Amino acid sequence: MTARPTGTISPAPAFAEGDVAADLYIEEARVTAYLARMGAARPSRADIAHLRDLQFRHVRTVPFENVGVHTGEQIELDARSLVDKIAKGRRGGICYESNGAFAALLTALGYRVSLLSARVFVSDGFGVPFDHLALRVDTDGSWLVDVGFGRQIEFPLDLEDRGEQRGPGGVYRIADAPEGDLDVYRDGELQYRVESRPRALTDFATACWWHTHAPQAHFTQNLVCSLPTDAGRVTLSGQRLIITEGAKVWVTDLAPHAALAAYHDHFGMLLDRLPRVSASGPARH
Repeated sequence: MTARPTGTISPAPAFAEGDVAADLYIEEARVTAYLARMGAARPSRADIAHLRDLQFRHVRTVPFENVGVHTGEQIELDARSLVDKIAKGRRGGICYESNGAFAALLTALGYRVSLLSARVFVSDGFGVPFDHLALRVDTDGSWLVDVGFGRQIEFPLDLEDRGEQRGPGGVYRIADAPEGDLDVYRDGELQYRVESRPRALTDFATACWWHTHAPQAHFTQNLVCSLPTDAGRVTLSGQRLIITEGAKVWVTDLAPHAALAAYHDHFGMLLDRLPRVSASGPARH
């Protein structure tokens, strides 16, 4: 999935008829709202320096969260809907939402973006194809961009570099895998295996539905809202607030009203009710 060539930004993106990148199109008003949500100025060029700044701001502003799974929300894999949830609703999301929305923003800003399917590594092996959505961005080289992984990656990873790549969130390394895939490591531990073939946003619909509806899926069994900070990380899991600063960890069990306030104070999220994990499965309208 390829957008317009990298270079000076023009007022609006343009696509050839039938170009699948049109799926990522968002209007200028949405671009402006998204940048404002992150506290970012519109970049003058679609280059690596601005990409690095945008990714860092996104990860530090937009939480990784699956609150909607437990309040009856439905994920629509549509660029405008994804962007509106983050920019206007001041929410976050899981990988399909955050990386899907960020891909739309980058495309509108003139970056060449591809959606990539990845399989997350767990104790018994890799997940299924489309288990995770990551991005390839081509500008001043080729970069793996991921603002939607559980412990968000705060800077672009050079896809050609096989050495250690150090950033605020850890030490990363990319290794060659079978069939042209790439393995992504963080602090020596394998995180996921990513394909090189570009995909369309709609290709991820089935996996997204499973992760947000299947009773055995991780996101239907667990509740999380998390952001990295300068000192470590802040996480709210239901009514349990976890603040990490270096080697120190503070865990506080909150009353319902305090938990709702914590969603706003730590993540900027205004919720009308507290999400709860149900033994019968995710919430439904």
